[in-house]
Amino acid sequence: MNLFDLNKERELEKSKPLADRMRPENLDDFFGQNHLTGGGKIINRMIKADRIYSMIFYGPPGVGKTTLASIISKTTKMNFEKISAVSSGINDVKNKIKIAEENLSYDNKKTILFIDEIHRFNKSQQDYLLPFVENGTIILIGATTENPYFEVNKALISRMYVFEFKPLNESSLNEIINNALKKDKIFSKLDIKISDEARKKLIKYSNGDSRSLLNALEIAVFSEKENNGTIEIESDTIENSIQKKLYVYDKNATSHYDTISALIKSIRGSDPDASLYYLALMLESGEDIKFIARRLVILASEDIGNANPMALILAESCFNAIEKIGMPEARIILAQTVIYLSTSLKSNSAYVAIDKAINFVKNERLGEVPNKLKDSHYKESNKIVKDKYKYPHDFGGYVDQDYLPDEYIHKSFYKPKEIGYEEKINEYLKKINYFEKKEK
Repeated sequence: MNLFDLNKERELEKSKPLADRMRPENLDDFFGQNHLTGGGKIINRMIKADRIYSMIFYGPPGVGKTTLASIISKTTKMNFEKISAVSSGINDVKNKIKIAEENLSYDNKKTILFIDEIHRFNKSQQDYLLPFVENGTIILIGATTENPYFEVNKALISRMYVFEFKPLNESSLNEIINNALKKDKIFSKLDIKISDEARKKLIKYSNGDSRSLLNALEIAVFSEKENNGTIEIESDTIENSIQKKLYVYDKNATSHYDTISALIKSIRGSDPDASLYYLALMLESGEDIKFIARRLVILASEDIGNANPMALILAESCFNAIEKIGMPEARIILAQTVIYLSTSLKSNSAYVAIDKAINFVKNERLGEVPNKLKDSHYKESNKIVKDKYKYPHDFGGYVDQDYLPDEYIHKSFYKPKEIGYEEKINEYLKKINYFEKKEK
């Protein structure tokens, strides 16, 4: 290496972001995800046993998904190939598969193919990976911030372990700060003092994201002047160095579910302001908008149901619309839907009815389908049908006849409420003496 190349390499090393300079190369320097990598935990065991299987890493940004995949490859001495589904196509995948095949043929060396944002690949691209995962040509590690059970093909996901990565807790983030100050090639040569308040703010604003934390720390250090050879980092320096000030979900593992639960319960309780607050909190936290919309669709049926049948239609339209529009405009569509659902009449009668019916079917002896309701196309049907089925349309739309098995004729599951559209349902059922027959 000549002098110019050496200078170039030094400059590139100096210009690397702190987050890249501090990327761990072994499990000892990997902080967080102890439920997966701690002593005796599954990924730790996989590495020690040198039995690595295809897997999906699912979780928010900056929590170590890419880093852990790289550590696995280095620890097990596998070849490591990396692509991003955002910028790569099927030809890129084919090239990586070819490299993996050559490594296996010539060097008897396995290859980990790491695909970042794997959910961005379409169905055919994901399907292309299947045979190579099955025959062991590649060990596929996919990373995604989306729920893989919704975004990754079932055929592919059934052949992979799915591991959920959690936001880094305060302890892990503290260790990352200390590690950067002590071991970074640049920071270790500086006298850097961070006040307790500044450290707390840095951890709070990073929101469990190590990359965000290290980027903010680096900006704070390089933008602050030395004072008698010391760089002192105070709270206001951190506040002006963070990319985005976030007070979002708490750092505990249940916050994601706690917040959506609060949103659903606020809508159920007909409080539009509280509903909008929790919606805003989720949006500002970077929550998957499709996750929010899915829950609104469920709520529209579970908590509103036939009191207002339009609720389900609007919620479904909301889901379709936000998929096409995306953020930031999707916030308006979600807000409209949340306000509508919050202020709608409520009924859980459909939810209660189906659970009653399922419980009955599970626990009671199954009755035989009445002969008159059996499929009339079977050749033996004329011999077994004693009671002729009455076609309701021949009688003006309704005719009095029984549909449940004989022994359950009086069984009732559905109890409509006297509210909204269900009031009309009640009126109709009363008109045809539906409830009277059940009471006999």
